[in-house]
Amino acid sequence: MKNLLLSTALVLGLGTTAFATNVSISDVQSIDIFQQKEYKEIKPSEVNADALKKIGDKYAGYTLTGAAVAADGEYKLTLQKDGSTVVALFTSAGEFIKEA
Repeated sequence: MKNLLLSTALVLGLGTTAFATNVSISDVQSIDIFQQKEYKEIKPSEVNADALKKIGDKYAGYTLTGAAVAADGEYKLTLQKDGSTVVALFTSAGEFIKEA
């Protein structure tokens, strides 16, 4: 009888420990928060001329059809060529960042 009680207590104790360990490991989550940049529409003619030259080197033959600028001077430009449209991001100096 004594062994039965000891065995039951041991099983319950190990089961509780295993459950607590599994819960704490499996419930860990990572949350990433990204703040989206806000752009203000501008006329394509308002884009810095030096930046336009660098942009033109990368997107030769494209037509600048839309432009927007962020508070930090980053440009979001809409470019078209042969019926296809590309939206690309550039620094205020015209350095390519990425296509959006």
